[in-house]
Amino acid sequence: MVRYLLKRIGYILLSLFFIVSITFALMKLAPGGPFTSERKTSPAIEEQMKEAYGLNDPIHEQYFKYLINAAQLDFGPSFKYEGQEVMDIIKRSFPYSLILGLESIFIALGFGVLFGAIAAIRHNRMGDYTVMIIAILGISVPSFIMATILQYIFSIKLELLPIARFESIAHTILPAFALATTPLAFIARLMRSSMLDVLSADYIKTAKSKGLSERVVIYRHALRNAILPVVSYLGPLVAGILTGSFIIEKIFAIPGLGSEFVVSITNRDYTVIMGTTVFFSMILLVSILIVDLIYGLIDPRIKVTGKGANH
Repeated sequence: MVRYLLKRIGYILLSLFFIVSITFALMKLAPGGPFTSERKTSPAIEEQMKEAYGLNDPIHEQYFKYLINAAQLDFGPSFKYEGQEVMDIIKRSFPYSLILGLESIFIALGFGVLFGAIAAIRHNRMGDYTVMIIAILGISVPSFIMATILQYIFSIKLELLPIARFESIAHTILPAFALATTPLAFIARLMRSSMLDVLSADYIKTAKSKGLSERVVIYRHALRNAILPVVSYLGPLVAGILTGSFIIEKIFAIPGLGSEFVVSITNRDYTVIMGTTVFFSMILLVSILIVDLIYGLIDPRIKVTGKGANH
């Protein structure tokens, strides 16, 4: 187990090295610069600013310096926000993204597993058809379209929930549901398919033949095995929630890390772009590792060893 963890941590560090390197290269190849704006800066002032931020140093020196600092979670100062470090921006904005992301994951998992189980149990009946229609709509409609629909119905027409900002739990409901819609629909379809396979398995038929009630068979035997594919989807789910939060935070005027990332691209704030990219990548890679460990805990038949996970 320890050997497996060390091996996976090594892969995470290697992946982060490539992510930092590629991000740094892309930022240097991108047209324009951090001090390029509609209001023209005099060449003398622009040169002083480049010198102050070390942008006149040779590329290899800038790269190695950034690599060493990134390893210490020091992403440098923001080029656009005077006197602010990138880590200060991350610390300030990430809690908003974390709350929104966790809420979206719980909604997607809770309703997705519930709807998928209902569809499987009510196979080829009204409950199954209803869930599948909802799932198709959820997958077909992009999150930003769903966000505007929810705002129009629940904020403008019904006046039940706030249309934007992040000042209370009520402000998180609409963006969380908008962000969770697509993964919820995918989980419902995945759970339905997995549940149907499990319900047709021999051991389920044996449990029923022993006189066990349908409720006991479903909750004690079927659900535990049917939910395994959903657990394996948690890694991509976290990735989808993180990337989807960029535009959702912007639509709902939430001062989260996704919104800061979008603004940093507009501002050509290189250090913020690179810092948020590396930070999001760290979260994604660690979450995938945690999902693999949870997968082994849910199903004891799966062994996690130094040679990898044996399924």
